[in-house]
Amino acid sequence: MAGKSAAPTIELEVGGRTIRITNPDRVYFPETGATKLDLVQYYLRVGDGIVNALRDRPCMLHRFPKGLAGAKVHQKRLPASAPDWIRTVRVHFPRYDRFADELCVTEPADVIWAVQMSTVEFHPWNSRAADVESPDEWRIDLDPMPQCPWSRVRRVADVVHEVLDELGAVGWPKTSGGKGLHVYVRIAPNWGFHDVRRAALAFAREVQRRAPDEVTTTWWRRDRDPKLLFVDYNQNARDHTIAAAYSVRGVPAATVSTPVRWDEIPDIDPREFTIATVPARFAEFGDLHAGIDDAVFHLDRLLEWAARDKVDTELDAHADLADN
Repeated sequence: MAGKSAAPTIELEVGGRTIRITNPDRVYFPETGATKLDLVQYYLRVGDGIVNALRDRPCMLHRFPKGLAGAKVHQKRLPASAPDWIRTVRVHFPRYDRFADELCVTEPADVIWAVQMSTVEFHPWNSRAADVESPDEWRIDLDPMPQCPWSRVRRVADVVHEVLDELGAVGWPKTSGGKGLHVYVRIAPNWGFHDVRRAALAFAREVQRRAPDEVTTTWWRRDRDPKLLFVDYNQNARDHTIAAAYSVRGVPAATVSTPVRWDEIPDIDPREFTIATVPARFAEFGDLHAGIDDAVFHLDRLLEWAARDKVDTELDAHADLADN
């Protein structure tokens, strides 16, 4: 009796590394027919951008071993079968007193190996391997509630930009890959997660003061007005992660969390940024976040706002829900 045929495999050379891609024709995104190989090719075409977004950060992987039609796996620990050239960074989870060796991307081959392992989304920490307890990235997550229109997200983005300019901070916006926007600010790694989150809440409150009919900072989702936009300061809590710039999202349309310019926000439709369209945009504009490491902001003024607004009372009340 004839033996079962082997699954198709191809080999790719990525920065001098040979990576075997198994099941390249497996459909990962049924809505578009995009395959595992299409996903690999996408990440190769935006390689400099995704590496810049992930470089030297602990990274959680969102894997779909059977494509979107199958189960989703949230993977923190790198498997023992990983090649010896893959770097890891050890992180501690105090709530459980456990450790994990997470992927630490340094080159495009790391990304492609992770895609071979069925990774679709990359979720890095906002700190780096040199000191995982000292964030160097403040993340502003503009998260629309279910009835919040995109027009409101755009208007709040203008307010965010205005406040950042007044602070002297450079914000680097990107689509979330869903219905929202993220804005990253590079910060000096002089504070721990608690202080970064205090600063983030103080900033969110200032945005809310300027747009009270548009913005909520209410902690519990059930208590938020479904028409408003939540400025999610909790994304700065320890071990809270969001999809990186250039990360594909695990949704049927294969949308991408895409860096944009501030002046583009009034006209963009985030649904148009997909694995089929972003590579051409990247080829035309390059990495719009390429200069982020050259624009370092210090949180002192925001921490003064935090003290003024007494944000610690609220943060302390929910500490067990936000911090690991």
